[in-house]
Amino acid sequence: MSMTDYLLSIDQGTSSSRAIVFDAQGRVVAVRQKELTLHYPHDGWVEQRPFDILKDTIWAIRTVAKDLKRDVRRIAAAGITNQRETTILWDRKTGEPVYNAIVWQDRRTADLCYDLQVSGVEEVITRKTGLLIDPYFSATKIKWILDHVDGAQALARSGDLAFGTVDTFLLWHLSGGRVHATDATNASRTMLYNIHENKWDKDLLDMFGIPPDIMPDILDNIADFGQINDSEFSQETPIFGMAGDQHAALIGQGCFSPGMVKATYGTGCFALMNTGTESRPSANRLLTTVGYRVDGRTHYALEGSIFNAGTAIQFLRDNLGLIRDAGESEDLARTVEGTNGVYFVPAFTGLGAPFWRPEARAVICGLGRDSQKAHVVRAALEAQGYQTRDLILAMERDAECAVPVVRADGGLTANRLMCEFLSDQLQRRIEVPQVPESTAWGAACLAGVRAGVFASLEDSAAHWQAGFVYEPQMEPEKANALYAGWQRAVEKTV
Repeated sequence: MSMTDYLLSIDQGTSSSRAIVFDAQGRVVAVRQKELTLHYPHDGWVEQRPFDILKDTIWAIRTVAKDLKRDVRRIAAAGITNQRETTILWDRKTGEPVYNAIVWQDRRTADLCYDLQVSGVEEVITRKTGLLIDPYFSATKIKWILDHVDGAQALARSGDLAFGTVDTFLLWHLSGGRVHATDATNASRTMLYNIHENKWDKDLLDMFGIPPDIMPDILDNIADFGQINDSEFSQETPIFGMAGDQHAALIGQGCFSPGMVKATYGTGCFALMNTGTESRPSANRLLTTVGYRVDGRTHYALEGSIFNAGTAIQFLRDNLGLIRDAGESEDLARTVEGTNGVYFVPAFTGLGAPFWRPEARAVICGLGRDSQKAHVVRAALEAQGYQTRDLILAMERDAECAVPVVRADGGLTANRLMCEFLSDQLQRRIEVPQVPESTAWGAACLAGVRAGVFASLEDSAAHWQAGFVYEPQMEPEKANALYAGWQRAVEKTV
């Protein structure tokens, strides 16, 4: 066995920062994680402290190194995966952020997005980027910081301002300020990247008043991103892979053939379909995005984005006190046979695909005098099936093909009731992988190809196995009737 057969994945998500070390078969050797606090300074605003993200990430990789002891020398390379679209601007000289990280869920630029839509530029933006105009993406967040933060414009004019999504911010600091770069997947989520020409689009930068000098270099997902420059990490480790979290999950789930679909259930839910090397425009308000880019060759995907999935369970725990922890949700939900007509639409930060309603707000409806907390908890779990059905139906219409199997991952897939209902609503087979850390594993696979641990990305998928398989048990007529109730509930969000 090679003495450099371990791979480090730096997995920086919306709710936590993790470092995970895998062996070449995808088994977890060591893991450290720290929860991350979200801040809500105003209605619809969602922020994080950039140095909290950085400090927690550095703590995780240093602690994993200590856990491994002498085996830390077996790490061949590292990969980074991250919450996408979250926007940070910082001073190149000091490394200090000029403002908090504006999180992908943030809705503060909804009015600006509406004005852009009314002005008629959405068709141009969609044609170039594959995206729809929405506060979700980085472009309007950058503009907001430039327009509202004292000194930001002056730093930009002097060439001392840097923009990055979380991957870029971490890379800049981990490399000691030597590397200001991102990858094609994260770039494709900014609403500033031309996915056909593979470059920052000058017209779009001008449209949003963003100086091109603040933008990072764009590399393939497998590339030399520099190395971790941290004496307490014990060794100099090359960073050979980088991808936004949903794209990393596509890779970790081995979805390398056109038509394959993965759905990740974390803070939100994101379904991606590999569409091959030709971009496919959506007629059903999905996104066309870069799936991954290797050796200069872009593989595209159709994406459906749900902004709130796991946050619905957190809301039941933290805001309503209906459960003590997420694990309790399944046991409580199983005490009732159904929701008794209750629907929970978790549009806390607007509705994503295929609705794209930033003004929407969450609703719990259908409550009767006999409603119990178990009905509400079950409704929150069943919402994941309905939201995914919205996406898969749109995806099938765009791709003009059926989706027989969905590979599902993320924290919520530990909830078997959720997975059972997901299969029932979709009337399709659901496969949950044996290696549940698909996002982190995908970043490790990218790094492993360049490090020589794998011969190719396809080789990295050789060990993929389903850990759990769910087949539909509900009659289609019943599933359709329940879904019709969901559609009526969605109309109550605005």
